[in-house]
Amino acid sequence: MSTSSLYDLSPALRLMIMGLAVALGPLAWVWVRNKNAPTHQRLRVLTLATLFLTFDLVIFGAFTRLTDSGLGCPDWPGCYASASPVGAQMPIEAAQKAMPTGPVTHSKAWIEMIHRYLATGVGVLILTLTVASWVARREEQRGAQSIRLGNQLTQGKATPSQPPQMGDPRTTRIEKHGGTLSPWWPTVTLIWVCLQGAFGALTVTMKLFPAIVTMHLLGGLVLLALLRVQAVRYGEATAKKGPPITSLSGRLRGFVLICFVLLWLQIALGGWVSTNYAVLACTDFPSCQNSFWPEMDFTQGFALWRELGIGQDGSNISFQALTAIHYVHRLSAYFVFVALIGLAFALNHVPAFRTQARWLAGLTVLQVVTGVSNVVLGWPLLAAVSHTGGAAALVVVLTGVVFSSRSIPEPMRASKWSASRVSA
Repeated sequence: MSTSSLYDLSPALRLMIMGLAVALGPLAWVWVRNKNAPTHQRLRVLTLATLFLTFDLVIFGAFTRLTDSGLGCPDWPGCYASASPVGAQMPIEAAQKAMPTGPVTHSKAWIEMIHRYLATGVGVLILTLTVASWVARREEQRGAQSIRLGNQLTQGKATPSQPPQMGDPRTTRIEKHGGTLSPWWPTVTLIWVCLQGAFGALTVTMKLFPAIVTMHLLGGLVLLALLRVQAVRYGEATAKKGPPITSLSGRLRGFVLICFVLLWLQIALGGWVSTNYAVLACTDFPSCQNSFWPEMDFTQGFALWRELGIGQDGSNISFQALTAIHYVHRLSAYFVFVALIGLAFALNHVPAFRTQARWLAGLTVLQVVTGVSNVVLGWPLLAAVSHTGGAAALVVVLTGVVFSSRSIPEPMRASKWSASRVSA
């Protein structure tokens, strides 16, 4: 396929219709279950539904990559200029006949296109969430303005031509407890999902370029984090559905943030391992190639801008470079494991975060089990997909902890300390 035909937008409209069909299910469910609920409640449920489908998309993206289906349709956004593999049977058969063990088969084409349908469906949901948030914000501002003006007219402090004043108690109650999330959050999410789509296109057209594929993986997890933040904020607005912001000591809050950064660094290293197919560079554990410090080439292994399997000098990437990629991820995993388990124990003493602490501990152990299974069992598909799913779940859990907690202000800490001394 020529370079000029890597992008063919002729099936774009039909793909959008497929994405709309995927999104209609969650949209209908949200509408039926919450048609009489307040606006912010409906938006919260829509955000959670979008978060759930995005999580599924990340898992299916891992399945697509691990089954070598990323190039099942070597053009974008369709499959050989068709909206589905049904219309591309002849070119798929020709490609499979020319290269029987190559990346293009009917099953791989279907896997790749289902991944694109899911991605388009997520895009439709995020677009709906963005539009609905802006509409809700405008209606909310109009309602608040009407209440302020009505109160001022009743008290004889304003005329219809005068602008309303801020500070009305009823308005404050609406803005604090009935208010919707800032529409800029879903707007940023919409922009991000468009960038994520661009990385998805580059993943195909640049032939699984490792840096692009890794950024595509990280972009999917950032999308999860953005949606999780919005779910937390809507939980705050819906007092009965979500816990308030929990105050933590400055030390514990700092530990949470450090673990959050460490988790993202570890995921980036894991993505680099996966996109370079370096998992099987070490097939024993805890040693690697019967050594605790095998021969490694860090310079070539962590040269970021290069083609898959090719070094920056144009030669094939060395086995020592793949070993370096694998072993750095493994060594860092030890530190991250200790940090996350320590954080889980610390959060278990905070009543508001006991559930998250148990999830954090369980998912961390799951990551170790699936990671070791990938090595000693020869990278089985179930363990590999579960490893990506565990990382995504850790992002969701830890993002929730970060954005539903805050440090206790210093004056409050001082007053608590003084009170404890007086009581003693």
